[in-house]
Amino acid sequence: MRSPLTDTRPSAISLSASRREQIPERAITLAIRSPVFNALDPYFPSCPLFRYVPAMKAQDTAFLQLALGEADSAGKRGEVPVGAVLVAATGEILARAGNRIIELHDPTAHAEMQVLRAASATLGNERLTGTTLYVTLEPCAMCACAISFARVERLVYAASDPKGGAIEHGPKFFELATCHHRPFVEWGLLAAESGELLRCFFRSRR
Repeated sequence: MRSPLTDTRPSAISLSASRREQIPERAITLAIRSPVFNALDPYFPSCPLFRYVPAMKAQDTAFLQLALGEADSAGKRGEVPVGAVLVAATGEILARAGNRIIELHDPTAHAEMQVLRAASATLGNERLTGTTLYVTLEPCAMCACAISFARVERLVYAASDPKGGAIEHGPKFFELATCHHRPFVEWGLLAAESGELLRCFFRSRR
């Protein structure tokens, strides 16, 4: 599912053919998130850049499955089963983690916060430009703020969280005027698997 947030990206979305050739990955990424994607459809079948689209979906699925593995491990530790994986633009996994709030006695030890901290420490840089964050559940306001501060390029999450999420629910953090960096946002891939993991966890505690 494409986020309406990404429809407000720069007008460069409707790029000329020459511009698309200069920056293929960026151009195709912008195009598939824009409302003009369908209008561009006749162009893509004959364009080599079109091959990037299915490859990207396969990559997203693979990394979200790793995040689900982290979520499952968190649930077995008695934590709410949420997992995250942070990936560099090269495809290298920078960090992966599940919730450790109870274990560390730290209310901020959400999966997202942990991978952001770990990657920043590893790279020696608080700016994680060009990275993609994969999360099994819609991030809360705290995590959304950290994602923005870290300059994460893209956020992909599985299940929506109407009660605690802050991306498409609640404050809709990335739409606030005080948010100075807005990543590309996509959600819905493996949502059923993530939701079932959460339901089983809470059902076992009733």
